[in-house]
This record gives sequence, structure tokens and C-alpha cells, in this order.
Amino acid sequence: MNTHRSRSAFAAISTVALAMATLLHSPVSHAHGDVTPQAVDTKSLPQLGEQWREENPYRGNKDAIRIGSSAYNQNCARCHGIEGVSGGIAPDLRKMDRDCMNVKIEAKKQACFKEVEQYYMTSVRRGKVRNGAVYMPPFEGTLSQEAMWTIKAYLDTRRETK
Repeated sequence: MNTHRSRSAFAAISTVALAMATLLHSPVSHAHGDVTPQAVDTKSLPQLGEQWREENPYRGNKDAIRIGSSAYNQNCARCHGIEGVSGGIAPDLRKMDRDCMNVKIEAKKQACFKEVEQYYMTSVRRGKVRNGAVYMPPFEGTLSQEAMWTIKAYLDTRRETK
């Protein structure tokens, strides 16, 4: 066996193994890793204060939707997909309140939307952990209530109804 060829093959395999190990331990390869959430400027919107809202005060607000689009794509898209279209890593948020769309009685439909908004806000604030594994980090203390609601206002515009 050619010793030079064996050493070259070993060096090539070692280089590939080192590169893979580096990628596997980089923040980019993990859903959130050590990636710092991006700040969301909500100064142009009515500020909500300390009390957490149960319903989205920015629903249909064009400025909030614009801010929410940017906030979503900077903070959520890496897992939930660009423009809300999931690539399979995390749930497709366009479908979050799809069942509410088929409710015929308007009062029940609005109650359904409110329930989904509460679920959304709890999920964003507290994150998702199962069996000790973090599937989604908590964003409370990192993103403001205003930022979280702008993201939901944006997601409402991406709603899939089929």
C-alpha cells in the first residue's frame, strides 16, 4: 500500500470530519443555538404597557403588519420558514388558526381566534420544551409584547384558509 496515498486519504477524511464537527456545533446548525433575537422597533405603535393583552391590539394595523413582517423574518423564519411557509423544521404558522375560518357563527369564530391568540402568545412568551429539549426558546424578556403582537398581526395576513 502506498503510504503517501494513505496519509493523503487520512488527511482528507480528517479535514472533512473537522469541518462537519465545526458545523454541527455552530449556532447556525441549531434551531436557535446562541443566535441573538433581533430588536424590533415598535415606537411608532401605541405602547401596551405592563399588562399582557389577551387579544391582538394590532390586528389589521398596517404599520404593525409592516413591522411584524420584518420582525418575523428576522426572528422566526429560520425555523418557521420565510414569509411563514414552513420548510418542515417547525409548524407552519399560516395554518395556526385555520380551523377558526370554518366556524359559521361569528361569535364562536371570534372566540376561536381569541383562543388561538392566547395559545400563540403563551408559546412565544414561554417557548416550547418537551422532555428537556428546547424546541422553541422563550422570547419574554427578549422581545416586547408589542413586537410579539406585530408578528401575530403579520401572520394573520399570511393565513392559509384551505
